[in-house]
Amino acid sequence: MSQTITIDPVTRLEGHGKITLQLNSQGEVENAHFHVTQVRGFERFSEGRPFYEMPGLMARICGICPVSHLIASAKACEAIMSVRIPATAAALRRMLNLAQMVQSHALSFFYLSSPDLLLGMESDPASRHIFGVAAAKPELGRAGVGLRRFGQHIIELLAAKRIHPGWVVPGGVTEPLAAAKRDEILAMIPEAYAHATLALEWYKRIADGFREEINVFANFPSLFMSLIGDDGAIELTDGALRLMGADGSLIDDGITAARFIEVIGEAVEPYSYTKFAYYKPLGYPEGSYRVGPLARLNIVAKMGTERADKELAEFKHLAPGLVQGSFYYHYARLIEILYGIEKIEQILNEPNILNKHVRASAGVNHLEGAGQAEAPRGTLHHHYKVDENGKITWANLVIATGQNNNAMNRGVLQAARYYVKDGKFTQGILNRVEAVVRTFDPCLSCSTHAMGTMPLALELVSAEGEVVDRVAR
Repeated sequence: MSQTITIDPVTRLEGHGKITLQLNSQGEVENAHFHVTQVRGFERFSEGRPFYEMPGLMARICGICPVSHLIASAKACEAIMSVRIPATAAALRRMLNLAQMVQSHALSFFYLSSPDLLLGMESDPASRHIFGVAAAKPELGRAGVGLRRFGQHIIELLAAKRIHPGWVVPGGVTEPLAAAKRDEILAMIPEAYAHATLALEWYKRIADGFREEINVFANFPSLFMSLIGDDGAIELTDGALRLMGADGSLIDDGITAARFIEVIGEAVEPYSYTKFAYYKPLGYPEGSYRVGPLARLNIVAKMGTERADKELAEFKHLAPGLVQGSFYYHYARLIEILYGIEKIEQILNEPNILNKHVRASAGVNHLEGAGQAEAPRGTLHHHYKVDENGKITWANLVIATGQNNNAMNRGVLQAARYYVKDGKFTQGILNRVEAVVRTFDPCLSCSTHAMGTMPLALELVSAEGEVVDRVAR
């Protein structure tokens, strides 16, 4: 008899999802799926709104990475306006995005994944959380809390509030940086360096103990894509996209936001409300690729800051070519945290960072615009069309989680086939299958913008719990 194992919900990630494993009569895993079970549809919610409202609206998609949506949305609006923002505004946006990356990576590594790494995949679920980490290794718990506070406080200082800020607007930002706030952030830098260094040293000490997981946690050849600067350095807010093959070959380069839709398509599957992005010339699923910290560090030639460049050199030595194991997303996040701290310090010391000219203004000059940025989880793309009055007539969002969707599903299948034998499994084995998904740190609320006809069931339930009526599609 065949059997289905269901992990519902998948824990320690943002949003609602489940995993199903299909076993054959011999107890072998034949198939596996990661299901994103929520749907939101911000594209449709946006229709009819003035384009200049879009950044503020789009920030509401996610409470963890609202800044990335702000920036990508503002860039799409600026393409509609046909304006170039002031240099100081661009630097302030870059700093805001770096602060968000630091706090989001800290959340992912310390709060969501370090319980597995420190306490063990087989440890008691009752203590496998950030409080268990703090109890077992207080200095690591303090580092995680401290780095998240560092990033969140910078966002609050720049943009007035930590979650869903409205400071980034079409044309730049709403107000300049004050000297007192600059000095307050600079005073926080030494402690942030100490926390990041401690985390990196700890991770590198324990990584060899996870060789088995490294080998089967979504470890396979794939394409990789990310933004990259003109000098080959990492870039999170500007620049164009580069797509590389599993062997390190250049597949496509200079993919601007305007060209994105020409080369990237989106497929749908009946088991998920999240779309599956792919490179059109290769088709689906052959053209599937990975984005995020692992992709960025595989693609860049340098970080562009002293400490992070040393760490990148060590990372590059993990494999003779590109690093394929998705377990190393954890390592890549820590390196990006260190880079973020260094780059924030550099930006704050720029001579014009307190310049008061931080916003350009214009009306509708084009009826279509697209913008892209690197979110903590990977490339984020916003594309809008407007009428002559500037009201949104169409919107499409391509989220990092959708671009990693195929890899997450392949990774779940790879790990399940390795660990589940003769139909037997333990709680720790199922936790490992979940942990594959956690390496990607998916944001399911961001990514649920499905298209086409998706399965849907609505039930009307009485106060007594009886199903009165049911409509299914």
